[in-house]
Amino acid sequence: MRRIGLRGPRTRFHEPPYIRHAVPAIPLLLTNDDGVQSPGLIGLARFLHARGHPLLVMAPKSEQSASAMKLTLRDGMVFQEHTDIASEITIDERTPLRVFSLDGSPCDCVIVAMDGGLEKLAPGISPALCVSGINRGPNLSVDVLHSGTVSAAREASLYGMPSLAVSLATTRHQNYSESFSATGTVIDSISPFLSAIPPDLGRPEGVKPVPEGLSKESLRQWFQQGNIFLNLNVPGDWGGGFRTVQLGARWYRNASTLIPSEDRGVTFEIGAASIHDEDIPGTDCAAIGNGFASLTPLGSWPSNHPLGAPCEIIEAATEQGEYGLPSWL
Repeated sequence: MRRIGLRGPRTRFHEPPYIRHAVPAIPLLLTNDDGVQSPGLIGLARFLHARGHPLLVMAPKSEQSASAMKLTLRDGMVFQEHTDIASEITIDERTPLRVFSLDGSPCDCVIVAMDGGLEKLAPGISPALCVSGINRGPNLSVDVLHSGTVSAAREASLYGMPSLAVSLATTRHQNYSESFSATGTVIDSISPFLSAIPPDLGRPEGVKPVPEGLSKESLRQWFQQGNIFLNLNVPGDWGGGFRTVQLGARWYRNASTLIPSEDRGVTFEIGAASIHDEDIPGTDCAAIGNGFASLTPLGSWPSNHPLGAPCEIIEAATEQGEYGLPSWL
């Protein structure tokens, strides 16, 4: 695919400008849609484990890109533990790490991890945050509707777990090192206000009253309760900066191709010949086009659901603060 993207000045920081405090190494649930053996997932797990985070990895057995919120109903899914991958990732054996796969979709993986009794197979790891990724390729604009990576984070948030989706917004290379750093910065910003056990995990009381007002504490509660989640995209050449932005406008041209086949008759392949991102200020497409990592708060529920985030909450959550991160972090 040829991407008609945005070009702009890129600012590169020789030293990250973020104020680094001692932050708790919270337990994490890691998943993705590229599969359990993908370099983005394995590299991120190694990076986070080295920082002391206990990890429960639960990912699809094989690639499930663009699977959205697909669920596997009534069919048994093969479940497997990967001690070989865990051994490859492990930095310090004193920090818990378990790696599992499921022959299903990203959302299947999240449901099994959170509501399928997996805690009995991996005791001692009670995740406080779900991180989905790192996906190879952008998840910008309407991509969030199709993406298995974003959908896995959304599924976790529906179960009341704070969640973050992460994508490397390029297909030109698979060097995830800058994406690891960006993800670590966001997790460090989130960690101090997370509870050891998410306050609405499993939605035991059904619909709870949503936080009132637009204060920093109120917006944090929307995130803590899983009613909003974050979508992070990191450009292929990252200068170190962030922008908190809304979704942009991305257009897929010639998205299906007719492929004649003597054996199968007429077939079609989905995959745009070109992708056009509009240069609209304050959007994820524009941020990526100008070399910034984009952070976009998303509502977990449909807008007309009792827990759906109203427009004023999304707008307030998208207000940019210090270093380009959301003001409520």
